[in-house]
Amino acid sequence: MELDMAEHTCEEPESRVAESLVVVVPCHDEQSTVPKFLKACALKVEAPLQAMGVVPTYLFVDDGSNDGTLQVLRDVAGARKDVAYLSFSRNFGKEAAMYAGLKAASSFGPDYAAIMDCDLQDPPELLPDMVARIRRGSCDRVSARRVSRTGEPPIRSWFARRFYALMKHVVDFELVDGARDFSVMTPRFVSAVLSCGEYNRFTKGLFGWVGFSTEWVAYPNVERVAGETSWSFWALMHYALDGIVAYTVRPLEVLAGFGAVTSLIATCALVFVVVRALLFGDPVAGWPSLMTVVILTGGLLMLALGIIGFYLSKIYLEVKRRPLYVVAEAHGVDA
Repeated sequence: MELDMAEHTCEEPESRVAESLVVVVPCHDEQSTVPKFLKACALKVEAPLQAMGVVPTYLFVDDGSNDGTLQVLRDVAGARKDVAYLSFSRNFGKEAAMYAGLKAASSFGPDYAAIMDCDLQDPPELLPDMVARIRRGSCDRVSARRVSRTGEPPIRSWFARRFYALMKHVVDFELVDGARDFSVMTPRFVSAVLSCGEYNRFTKGLFGWVGFSTEWVAYPNVERVAGETSWSFWALMHYALDGIVAYTVRPLEVLAGFGAVTSLIATCALVFVVVRALLFGDPVAGWPSLMTVVILTGGLLMLALGIIGFYLSKIYLEVKRRPLYVVAEAHGVDA
């Protein structure tokens, strides 16, 4: 269900009891964007939310930044009561930051929780409309999706579209093309996401996997307001592969199928070599049969190692039970 913002207003009866919203903001090396983010929210978000009787709190998660992001957060949190933050001991990745943010947000007991990027690629002006929609009670998540990729490198856009097209055919839940992490969620939706405690996380997939009704807000691509993205092409490729591996065994099936086909071809070749040797003799005794046996063995090993290796890699990462993140500093929220 896609609706334009212009078709909706955020007006609600003033008699409603005030509700709370915790906005989780993951950030890594965003010292120049944190002030711009808060300024944009002050101009475009806080007045409409106040008119609806919704009180926002901003919870920043510093994912081991190497610049002055942490100091900026300290200064802002010291001056504003509606700003809290967590700071990791090192860079654990955006997935860990979102998980930590949602977990910490739950301690506030909010009526709603949201996730937004700090670089303003998630337009703050969408937030009041998203909150208004979820307050109607018809869904447990309102999420934003980009309908264009203007400003992105063409090769990156092409691979992104191919990724979503592939995932559409290999997973059994909805993963919408252009979907962002930018979402407003009910407590029970957040609780369901947090109940998925796996080490290898792909939040867009988790949002779809836990189910519940979702409404989508469409918007054109918005470029970063400042700084440079920490997501390189190869980092995104690795992230996409993690998403594929985390929610489908299709790569394993393809690998097993390749091993089976290889084995079948080798078996046919072996039969051919034996028949030819019986009927016409073998001018190079032993070599063809040896090669076919080697190929057959290799195919069988590929089949077996593909199956074992796939599950072993997942077991190895999960059974260590390492924490997803380590908090070095916190303000205004329990770590």
